Amino acid sequence: MTNPISTAETATSLVTSPLGTLAILTGVAAFFFMLEKRTAWKLFEFFPPLLFIYALPVVLSNVSLPYYELPVITNDSHFVVYQWMRSTVLPMFLLLMLLDVDVVAAVRVMGRGVVVMFCGTAGIVFGAPIAYMLVKNHLSPDAWKAFGTLAGSWIGGTGNMAAVSDALDTSPADFGLAVVADNAVYIVWLPLLLTSKKLAPWFNRVVGVNPKRIEMLEQSAADLTLDKGKLDMRHVLYLLFLGFACTWASSSLASVLPRIEPIVSEKTWSILLITIMGIGLSMTPAKRIPGSHQIAVALVFIYVAMMGAKADIAGAAGQAPWFVLGAFIWIAIHGLCCLVGAWVLKVDIHCMAIASAANIGGIASAPIVAAYHNDKLVPVSILMALIGYAVGNFAALLAAALCRMV
Repeated sequence: MTNPISTAETATSLVTSPLGTLAILTGVAAFFFMLEKRTAWKLFEFFPPLLFIYALPVVLSNVSLPYYELPVITNDSHFVVYQWMRSTVLPMFLLLMLLDVDVVAAVRVMGRGVVVMFCGTAGIVFGAPIAYMLVKNHLSPDAWKAFGTLAGSWIGGTGNMAAVSDALDTSPADFGLAVVADNAVYIVWLPLLLTSKKLAPWFNRVVGVNPKRIEMLEQSAADLTLDKGKLDMRHVLYLLFLGFACTWASSSLASVLPRIEPIVSEKTWSILLITIMGIGLSMTPAKRIPGSHQIAVALVFIYVAMMGAKADIAGAAGQAPWFVLGAFIWIAIHGLCCLVGAWVLKVDIHCMAIASAANIGGIASAPIVAAYHNDKLVPVSILMALIGYAVGNFAALLAAALCRMV
């Protein structure tokens, strides 16, 4: 059979419409969550849908179809979609995620456990330049941006990862490195956090944890309620208004604020301002609007699919082993900081594991670890992960700045 495209002049990708591109990206995200829900495959416990949602668009934009010279979704018209998602969708989902933050409730229930979480956050921020220094000779000059991007994921979550990537103008190849390392560490670190439960009697005895503290913690967590009520159409309108209004306000203010390149750009200001607005709104009745988290997470995964479609696998392949090695060195520093924090503050191993999961796995993994260690702590584990959303952008940008200084 002859190839349907005979010359470079007539070559075009299979999908050329911005709407077609958006349909594919949305469909990819929806498909893997449907597959996870309907099949309940164990595969998704080790390789979460995020990995596939990123990887399939990478294939669609980098690998040609049989008898076809070009990939499915590579065309200049797609940049209309990409630019719109970066300028509008990203700040919207960031704002909506932050509406659920309740620092006061998390501190009231977990107390010193929240401090252990921040010890883990410090391990990520200050461990980043250490790990980067050890592997930077094998990475591209701009790989510090990939470290900052990964720090966003490890301190907050996927939304922070996308936000920090945009703030730093991280290349698609470096974003791909962060995604690969994130998932490589996840499949090792999550089982370690789960199996740490077996060490609880020994650890709590050696550290000197007061048994009454665990009982009080369980009682306080049981009193925690997270139900916002039933989602109604008006709630969607409220959320869309807040998203559009704050996105407009943050971008307008960012355009007039001073810049300190390459860390503090107009994009950086926009991300920081939308973060501040989201935290501020979380202290108002807006936090009780149903559906904010669900809408935000859906937009996050579409955005991750878009980042995959932009990725250049050739540019990242050679660096991947060294970047992953740096990530494992980095996570070891984080774990040590969590351990030291729990030891000094006499916090039980259950709370320490949840604190680490709230950082590294975010809201997707913290409840899993909490349910395995002590299911009464599931609600507070979600609150701790949401605190990561609030501090993730600021702390990750600091980590990136430190890496650049190395």
